Amino acid sequence: MTNQINNVVIVGGGTAGWLTASLLAKVLGKQISITLVESKDIATIGVGEATIPPIIPFNAAIGIDEKAFIKATNATIKLGIQFENWGQQGEHYMHAFGSFGKDFPFCNFLNYWLKAKEQGDTSSFWDYSINYQAAKRNRFDKLQHLPNTKLPGTSYAYHFDASLYAEFLRDHAEQLGVKRIEGKVTHVETHQNNGFVKSLTLENQALVTGDLFVDCSGLHGLLLDKTLNVGFEDWRHWLPCDSALAVPCEHGENEIKPYTRSIAHDAGWQWQIPLTNRIGNGLVYASYHLSDDDAKQLLLSNLPGNAIAEPKLIRFRTGRRLKQWHKNVVAIGLSSGFLEPLESTSIHLIQTAATRLVKHFPLLGINDGVVAEFNRQSQVEFERIRDFIILHYKLTKRTDSAFWRQCKDMDVPNSLRHKMQLFAENALFFRQDDELFSEVAWQQVMLGQGITPAQYHPLAQNLNDAQIADLLESLKTLVAHTSEKLPTHNEFLKRFGN
Repeated sequence: MTNQINNVVIVGGGTAGWLTASLLAKVLGKQISITLVESKDIATIGVGEATIPPIIPFNAAIGIDEKAFIKATNATIKLGIQFENWGQQGEHYMHAFGSFGKDFPFCNFLNYWLKAKEQGDTSSFWDYSINYQAAKRNRFDKLQHLPNTKLPGTSYAYHFDASLYAEFLRDHAEQLGVKRIEGKVTHVETHQNNGFVKSLTLENQALVTGDLFVDCSGLHGLLLDKTLNVGFEDWRHWLPCDSALAVPCEHGENEIKPYTRSIAHDAGWQWQIPLTNRIGNGLVYASYHLSDDDAKQLLLSNLPGNAIAEPKLIRFRTGRRLKQWHKNVVAIGLSSGFLEPLESTSIHLIQTAATRLVKHFPLLGINDGVVAEFNRQSQVEFERIRDFIILHYKLTKRTDSAFWRQCKDMDVPNSLRHKMQLFAENALFFRQDDELFSEVAWQQVMLGQGITPAQYHPLAQNLNDAQIADLLESLKTLVAHTSEKLPTHNEFLKRFGN
């Protein structure tokens, strides 16, 4: 056990550094001092412009005003992600946030839809999603419940400029008492007796000491990797993409879409993320299937508007550090591991790691039990999200390129194989260890990419054919009429001055 933790030093700014600083200051600011060291000469990745719904309660928890945040970051609303050409060329489906239809005790809505489908019903599963129907109409408003029901309403997240979000968080953290030091770390000093990090030396020879260090240095991994040499578990045999090009472009149309697009190409996939002032674009690809020059040409020729910068190249390897907390260093953000942004989880992983640090904060000294539990939870979280991302690749039916044939034929983790089998045979899915993605999220990807369960739950037989037909018709009508009456996405954003 080490001595009491009084001084926390965060290395690196960007979203990871300033988000972590904000939470620590908000929750523990009266008991610890927090210093963040960052260099204006070190660029952040800053392409993570799409998020998932847990960001809303997180922002609220650290005291951020939603209206000010939306205006400051050029934010728009995100109701889901549309996947195009993933199952087969020309096909598309959406992973829409929120609920579908109406669940019953011990038996969710999917089973009733499957029974109706067996009877000849031709409705789409997505006819029963308020998020999907609103997204396709470019409409949005905050709805707690569907009108005159207890059924959940819209569930949303944001698209925003990650660099502006980091600046917004910096102002917020500094108001909460976080001290910022400008400078580039040139040397890391460790204690001889236990290998704990002792101090940082900056380019101007200034010395920064601390009791607990948070590594937010991005893919570089200055403390956890370069200094403490924590190993890395490589997942590229399951997630073969290793490169990304990112470029912003002008809006090509007046209506701003309230969803992300993920468009599969021959050796990877392209994202389109609409902000109020531009569209964020990128191409994630496997460099041994596609050269950088060809990738650049592919991306630039598939933009929805004129490019307004040169494409920025990012190299990465998917996987995670074997330990996210080692000695007195906790890695948060890309320094802890990398999962490609297919399901917009990068910022969420920062939030959960920062929250986990608060819950396990070693105020009276670091001990092995706390560190082990923090690392166990981190590993489980990374692996569950990894499986969900692998699912999209594995379920492809495309055989038109070597990349997709490799994905289709690859072996997958046992944890994922079990989930796929359970769904295909019985329409079942069980969440484990508070994993991030919900049952209906998995259902959408598996249905959207071609798995139709062989059977449904016997409780669906409790409703006869006429009752199920009435249920589906009333739900479909309710969802359609509600979505049609919502204001447009553009009108909603105007309320926030965007």
